[in-house]
Amino acid sequence: MSKLIGEQQLMRIFIGENDRHGHRPLYEALVELLRKEGFAGATVLRGVCGFGANRVYHTQKLLDLSADMPMVIEVVDSQEKIAAIMPQIDAMMGGGMITLEKATVIRYTSKPEK
Repeated sequence: MSKLIGEQQLMRIFIGENDRHGHRPLYEALVELLRKEGFAGATVLRGVCGFGANRVYHTQKLLDLSADMPMVIEVVDSQEKIAAIMPQIDAMMGGGMITLEKATVIRYTSKPEK
């Protein structure tokens, strides 16, 4: 695994909780793809509320357990690695949005590196 320190790229993938890829939730399929391709890591965040391009407001009410909540998958890796995987991600997306931005990485580990 390469060391991620310094300027890298942050990719955020905005989708809905009910979005699917085949028979799986899209967020699970995307994280599995990123893991198989050797990315440094990915985190899935579930939103409390939000709306997308169709302007439908999504929120989770006490009695509404089937709300299509917003999901964000965050990934930090090299610009080259993210660019290389974009065609596969594009093919999986049925809607949503992806943002890319520069990120300065300061990496902490529990073990000293040699």
